[in-house]
Amino acid sequence: MSVRAKLASFDNDIDFRRLWRIGAIVSVVLLLLSGGALVFRGLNLGIDFEGGTAWEVDAPDASVSEARDVLTPLGFGNAKIQFVGTDNLRVQAEPGGEDALSEVTTALAELAGVDRTEVAISTVGPTWGDEILSKAQRALVVFLVIIAAYMAIRLEWKMAVGALAALVHDILVTVGFYALFQLEVTPATVIAFLTIMGYSLYDTIVVFDKAQANAERPALAQKMSYTDLMSLSLNQVLMRSLNTTITSLLPVLSMLLVGSFLLGAVTLQEFAFALAVGLAIGAYSSVFVATPIVAWLKEREPYQQNLRQRLDAQGGRRKAEPVTAGAGATATAPDPGRTAAAPQLSGRTIPPRPRKKGKRR
Repeated sequence: MSVRAKLASFDNDIDFRRLWRIGAIVSVVLLLLSGGALVFRGLNLGIDFEGGTAWEVDAPDASVSEARDVLTPLGFGNAKIQFVGTDNLRVQAEPGGEDALSEVTTALAELAGVDRTEVAISTVGPTWGDEILSKAQRALVVFLVIIAAYMAIRLEWKMAVGALAALVHDILVTVGFYALFQLEVTPATVIAFLTIMGYSLYDTIVVFDKAQANAERPALAQKMSYTDLMSLSLNQVLMRSLNTTITSLLPVLSMLLVGSFLLGAVTLQEFAFALAVGLAIGAYSSVFVATPIVAWLKEREPYQQNLRQRLDAQGGRRKAEPVTAGAGATATAPDPGRTAAAPQLSGRTIPPRPRKKGKRR
């Protein structure tokens, strides 16, 4: 049976215990890269967070170097200059006086070959960005507290720890991705970061709920360790998680490709790109971060340690000793050509029960 057919029939038997070791190495590398990018490169904060003045104009024939050459004599050589979309030239600089604003506007209009009125100007103070960050931080803290309380009550506190660890992993990796490639962080990006957490938690809770249901089945819980039980649960919900991630990514990619590149909607591009990165990282962390953490915590419980010792001992006896019947006699498979012997009790043979005679008429 092919891999696709196994996934579709929920008959896949992937050994996630080995994959978790690889996932741990990948996660450590991603976190180190993200931390290094945040420390050494920092975030490319937009004008909404840093404050300043931004000019935007359609300049399909201009380039970044030409715009910098024009702005350097005016004292704006260190301005942030970039193309948004294909033709929209954006210049972001510290706020200046009215004369400086007018000179930059005139210079950009001449560079683009348009009238001054076609140059869009927006000035934002840094306090507005500080308010957005403070509100986002409060929303993040409240969200994490509510989710942790819900999972601790609905499932158990170890699963809440695993889910929160996966959330922190997703946020750090996504933010580090923005720092590494110097992508601009805007209010739309912050909203996307908060949205990512909901998608990441969905897959995680689906896996944990299945693991808890399997743990309540004695036929499974008493015959395998919790690590094996978690691996089995992942196999059972893997196709559902893949379908959820793919169906969530399709509209996000459509919004990213159609909305930003074809329609030129910059806000859609910033929001959709953060969502696409977060969805991919969230699907990864549900399998390779949240579940192995919970399995590691559960294996430290006394009951699970005793269960593992018992299972290991039983496995060793099955390999080392044959199954015996009676006092030291080796059990053999019954011969289908022979009649089964009469059962014995305390060394005596139990005679067969006599048949009742019918009444004669």
